[in-house]
Amino acid sequence: MKKSDKFLQDHKMSAADVDIQKVVDAFGSEMSKGLEGKESSLQMIPTYIQADNTFVTEMPVVAIDAGGTNFRAAKIRFDKDSNLEISNLVNARMPGIDRKVSKDEFFQTMAGYIKDLADQSDRIGFCFSYATEILPNKDGRLIQFSKEIQAPEVVGELIGKNLLEALGTPDKQIVLLNDTVATLLAGKSSSHVKNYDSYIGYILGTGTNTCYIESNKNILKKPDLDPDKNQIINMETGNFGKGPRAELDIAFDNTTGTPGSYTFEKMFSGGYFGGLCLSVLKTAANEDVFSGETANNILSLDELTVEELNRFVSQSTESREPLYSCMANKEDEETSMGIIEGLIERSAKLVAANLSSVVLKTGKGKSPDRPILITIEGTTFYKLHKLKPLFEKHMNEYLSGEKQRYVEFNQVENSSLVGAALAALVE
Repeated sequence: MKKSDKFLQDHKMSAADVDIQKVVDAFGSEMSKGLEGKESSLQMIPTYIQADNTFVTEMPVVAIDAGGTNFRAAKIRFDKDSNLEISNLVNARMPGIDRKVSKDEFFQTMAGYIKDLADQSDRIGFCFSYATEILPNKDGRLIQFSKEIQAPEVVGELIGKNLLEALGTPDKQIVLLNDTVATLLAGKSSSHVKNYDSYIGYILGTGTNTCYIESNKNILKKPDLDPDKNQIINMETGNFGKGPRAELDIAFDNTTGTPGSYTFEKMFSGGYFGGLCLSVLKTAANEDVFSGETANNILSLDELTVEELNRFVSQSTESREPLYSCMANKEDEETSMGIIEGLIERSAKLVAANLSSVVLKTGKGKSPDRPILITIEGTTFYKLHKLKPLFEKHMNEYLSGEKQRYVEFNQVENSSLVGAALAALVE
């Protein structure tokens, strides 16, 4: 057995330690409890956005995408034939990502980014990618930040209302939604030529999340909903608390700014995966898995980003630093790569379990003529070495036999901005 395989098995960090059926069962239970309003790590947040509505054309709208480390905005318009026009694109950095900010600074910074844009439309679609309770008026109250955003005064605040006040335009219409909801809407709007049974939105970038369409009659915590209609549910799957965490996952979680919170995304999302891999490699170094020189070099590293580890493990033609220079010999390099690749396959299996759970919950996709369309966004999903093909392998294996479901995958350029615009233009 390879050193890397033995090390991962000894610490229960290998893909073989992920039982997809157990994860699916736990997901299903947490989903049901979340919809019923019982205590659950899946918040199952109603969005009050239906996926069936038509949207207004030939009207400009301001679309905002605030999530992860980046803040983007643009003026978006759909012409009479529903063709997309994007202009005045703004790219900036999320307030609170580099240092702690106050509530006023958080909203004033964002308002400053979009002041010129906001003057060009009375409608704003705001894709806000953090756990937020959406209200019937489409504004939202922040439940908690993830992805290491440092703005504690914003928790509990109305996001849309505060942004409009910072802009000095409190009467504008604003619709708040999550990036997964925006991704689902963008995917649906781009696929009108085919009849799908249902739609799912999935994000795996800095963080991770999932949304799907649920019948109102199953959202028991909101008894006043029209039982004959449906709406998109923002699951907040990054916070799933029943994942198969090992001792090393828990040890790494305790080094983050929010220990015990969003533990599922800390196992594989881009904002944490580099740190997790470095933590695991340091444990291997302390257990004499590497030569003394390599071990000392790894132990001296302060940080490792997912981009850096990806270049190393994919043997990129670009710089493979800082890990490459830590390797004293070829054997240590191969062992390090084996450990990282093993953690990537474990990640792929966790993603497969996540999406399989949601596919099964919809009860849809049982015919090849009407599959479920899953629109996926996020650089970690598409760029992390071998993740996508390994995910497809594990999901196809699981959704077979008596659990056979038919799905198609889709990617939409600028999905968060497009979906935010669509949400603001829904009739």
